[in-house]
Amino acid sequence: MDLFKNLFRRRAPTDQQKQQDIAESGSAGKRLTLARDSETSKEILYYLAENDPDPKIRKAVAQNASMPPHVSPILAVDGDADVRLALAGRLVELLPEMSQDEQSQLYAYVVQALGTLALDEVIKIRAALSSTLKDHAHTPPKIAGQLARDVEREVSEPILRFCATLSDDDLVDILKEHPDSWVVEAVARRDEVSAEVSGAVIETKNEPGGRALIENDGAEIGESLLHYIVARARDFPEWQKPIAARKSLPISIAKEMAEFVDASVRDILFQREDFDEHTTEEIAAVFRRRVEFASDDPNNAVPIEARLKQKIEEGTLNEEAISDALAMRDTDFAFGAIAYMAKTDIPMVEKIMGANAAKSIVALCWRAGLSMRLALLLQKDVAHVQPKELIYPKDGSAYPLTEDQLNWQLEFLGLES
Repeated sequence: MDLFKNLFRRRAPTDQQKQQDIAESGSAGKRLTLARDSETSKEILYYLAENDPDPKIRKAVAQNASMPPHVSPILAVDGDADVRLALAGRLVELLPEMSQDEQSQLYAYVVQALGTLALDEVIKIRAALSSTLKDHAHTPPKIAGQLARDVEREVSEPILRFCATLSDDDLVDILKEHPDSWVVEAVARRDEVSAEVSGAVIETKNEPGGRALIENDGAEIGESLLHYIVARARDFPEWQKPIAARKSLPISIAKEMAEFVDASVRDILFQREDFDEHTTEEIAAVFRRRVEFASDDPNNAVPIEARLKQKIEEGTLNEEAISDALAMRDTDFAFGAIAYMAKTDIPMVEKIMGANAAKSIVALCWRAGLSMRLALLLQKDVAHVQPKELIYPKDGSAYPLTEDQLNWQLEFLGLES
């Protein structure tokens, strides 16, 4: 008889069934309790996130420690901004755990939802995401790139300035898109700036951003880029003092700066403790020579021909005289001196400099008996050859082109070997 009764006894509903009943038809209070409970099954939480009409309940699901990651793309497009904001906070908490297996589908759900939130129409949500992710070690590079390109400064600046997972490719692309000054400065002040990004900062020709980069000890600035920066510093005086004070400044850079900086920058170079007495005296000699050159004809009143003739008669028409002229922006005298030493005329020198062709400039300097160092200076400061096309000295001072290559260039220019 008992066995017969058991066949028709109504079974007690399971916990899953109870949760399902509450989710479908329970009061708002019971549904909210269910949404907050970390013991609620993931299936029920998913159901509430997708179907519950009350945004408070959907928000509770987003904040639940047991929220299933695969529901995040649904909550990321929820019609209520508070739900989306709550989800942003929960996803950031999930990142360290999810990042342990970046190939998993669950991680893909999280990144997908973060990508949606990074483009949210509500600035408050994007800004909150940016503020949280800027220092997060597990920020997905794709999301960092999205936030870094945001048009709102309060969203993009924290990522540009602090996010370590933002790729160099993203940074270079952003700098090439004609950014505002604050964008350049944010990138230039990052704790670590690669050589590639440093070059991109300088290429923006943004004076405050360039200064911030030069002052940043965490910025990788190689000697070739430093030479380029020094050449640009003639037009950007704000860069000169930071260059002179930069750690581990190559002596060649210091001597190059002495060609044109004012006394206040010269004093910074003199006060450096890493330069020996001989180096300091060399810098002083360059500075004195430059001052003397300027005082010979302060108003450029004497014709170029007469000035050249005087130097020739004195036996002082040499590379130093050309360097001094370039330092004083006296290109007419410099071109005349180069023409004389290369046994050609000034129009030919002007033509070669105006063509912006590095090999032609190098060949002309070789013909004139000038150093490769001066050839590099002419490429950068006079002809404004693009950085990627510059020809640098071999082993620090030698001409990198063979004699045959140089002669070919001269023949191409119509000059005898």
